[in-house]
Amino acid sequence: MLATLVPKPFQKEGWVYEEKYDGYRILAYKKGSRVILLSRNAKERTTTFPTIAKAVAALPARSLLLDGEVVAFDRKRVSRFQLLQDHQTEPAYAVFDCLYLNGRDLRGEPLSARRAALEGIIPNGAKGAKLFPSRRLARNGLAAFNLAKRKGYEGVVAKDESAVYVEGRSGKWVKFKVHQEEEFVIAGYTAPAGSRRHFGALLLGAFEHGQLRYVGKVGTGFSRGSLARLFRMFQPLVRSRPSLADPPPEKRITYLAPRLIAQIAFQEWTADRKLRQPVFLGLRDDKSAKEVALPQAK
Repeated sequence: MLATLVPKPFQKEGWVYEEKYDGYRILAYKKGSRVILLSRNAKERTTTFPTIAKAVAALPARSLLLDGEVVAFDRKRVSRFQLLQDHQTEPAYAVFDCLYLNGRDLRGEPLSARRAALEGIIPNGAKGAKLFPSRRLARNGLAAFNLAKRKGYEGVVAKDESAVYVEGRSGKWVKFKVHQEEEFVIAGYTAPAGSRRHFGALLLGAFEHGQLRYVGKVGTGFSRGSLARLFRMFQPLVRSRPSLADPPPEKRITYLAPRLIAQIAFQEWTADRKLRQPVFLGLRDDKSAKEVALPQAK
């Protein structure tokens, strides 16, 4: 179940407001002592996050299916996607839904019942726990948004407590953001300048009506090591013609097949739908490039 982006916070009776985490969406399956972790595009992540798999295996349930986000926290307990990429911080699993429990399918039950089942098997653990229920903010949506701003969270996810769990994007789960952060397709790179090696900036795009639209360049957020690693990854994807429907009028661009996805933080969208002050956070491999749509707030 995916949340729909809305342009501003709101308050509704019967809705709850949760911290929006900045990590990897993960489904955790448990049957007996066996655990499998899957990403949102069905890639297995059990060996990627072994400590989380072990923590799920220790839960007191014969069979289980959890939905949540694998995250890494900074010193202020704010989730940071970049920390997951760097593998310098121990990951944790913020669980926000329970879909199966001991052979019982809970997807047709309201969120309030699913959350009660979740909290019955996962203790609201101490700081540093490997898995924990996702954090509920204030009952008032506007107060929840103000709290998220004050704490520096990425945003807020609002959920209708009466809603059943459905596959796909839903108006019963919505999100409003504090900080702008999105996924974009890497469509090419510019030549390096000065003392910089490998490449200067990445050309970014997103799909709209089947066409890859240019949204701007990102040239910050890279270390020497990441410049070299990315450059090696790019070489098999080099192509002579742009995949962008509207490539920028620049010289010395190397175009790439639209396969890799970058996580980008930015200040805002400009009037001509370009990114202002973008920063590269890392690569994502938990969805396909074709799924990266030009964001449209509804």
